[in-house]
Amino acid sequence: MQKEKDITIYDIAEKLNISIATVSRALKDDPVVSKKTKKKIFDMAEELGYRSNHFARNLRIQQTNTIGVLVHELNSNFITSVLAGIEKVTTEAGYDIIIAHSNESSLKEAANAKNLFHKRVDGLIASLSFDTSNLEHFKAFFDKNIPVIFFDRVEQDSESTVVVIDNAKAGYQATQHLIEQGCTRIAHVTSSLKRNVYSQRFKGYKDALYDHNIPFDESLLIINDLSEEAGIEAARQILKMKRLPDGVFITNDFVAAVCMRTLKEHEVNIPEDIAIVGFNNDAIGKLIEPALTTIDYPGQDMGEIVATNLINHLKGVSNLRQTNTIIVRSDLIVRKSSVRK
Repeated sequence: MQKEKDITIYDIAEKLNISIATVSRALKDDPVVSKKTKKKIFDMAEELGYRSNHFARNLRIQQTNTIGVLVHELNSNFITSVLAGIEKVTTEAGYDIIIAHSNESSLKEAANAKNLFHKRVDGLIASLSFDTSNLEHFKAFFDKNIPVIFFDRVEQDSESTVVVIDNAKAGYQATQHLIEQGCTRIAHVTSSLKRNVYSQRFKGYKDALYDHNIPFDESLLIINDLSEEAGIEAARQILKMKRLPDGVFITNDFVAAVCMRTLKEHEVNIPEDIAIVGFNNDAIGKLIEPALTTIDYPGQDMGEIVATNLINHLKGVSNLRQTNTIIVRSDLIVRKSSVRK
């Protein structure tokens, strides 16, 4: 597909019937230009999809050999391993990366997306924040045919290419494993069900219960964020239950580790009293006692797959528009936290 012509300051000047010099000064935030005129110019620039060139205003080439990476957090083993995979592939292909993170805020995500657009990245790799409800802030990329590929946290119904694991299958495996250990009252500790990863894992949990004739009990569903406090609070809620669950499937290893520690402080034996399964295969799972059963979510593989698909598209080797969903393999890793004697 032929790339759409870049909008220039000449186009903005022509649309507003003002001088090129005034547009240029306004875009540099020169105080000579009135605020009212500046606003008109900035609004028109955004409407037309103008991108200021931060690298070299006189360059005639249309590529910066830079890829934007937008993630929802940076303090997670999973995201760190994804970034390692992306960096490995992009470096080998001669691309630089610019990393931005939304800190779980859709507003910050939108601001970061806009900033990366103006940095003239050749393509964008993104994982969505908790409260992102649509992809409107990526429209500038779509309109300019700048490829965007989403991973892990995605809008499953969008037309964009997404790279995910089969979260429903993984949730099913985790829950089925607890059922096979003899658990019949299984709690599920998770995060915002608006996000695909958690809603799909919840679906897998419910499907496994249904297939084994165990009724879903809403009082056993605990929804919070992925903080240390959330792990402590999940344990407190479990301890307050009139009848303790005999199994818990927790959608994040860090939260699982904190929850386990808190339960043990209250003399709950794991796995004898409560068997526990986590998710992500973070390093913390091997360090706690007993070691945590988990779903291996191969972040480095995901990062390499995302970056390879984007770069192949940029080089014309493949077309992202022909590939909608790429599924990365995940596996149940059984350790002592869930195995009942």
